[in-house]
Amino acid sequence: MKIPQGNEKLTIELSLKEAMALASGVRFHEQPGLLAEAKRKLRSQMEQLLLPESDKLHYQLIEA
Repeated sequence: MKIPQGNEKLTIELSLKEAMALASGVRFHEQPGLLAEAKRKLRSQMEQLLLPESDKLHYQLIEA
């Protein structure tokens, strides 16, 4: 298994509103789950890059 070194490219498809909510904290009161959805998409893509053989990242196994 190749361990990512941090220079790999990560491609995520976000709506403009999701990107605004994630990047600058803009709140869209008519869509309260927008930020959570953007974070979910980001986390999902990161997990696929970091752990390609696993569908789920087990946070309790990571030493921080």
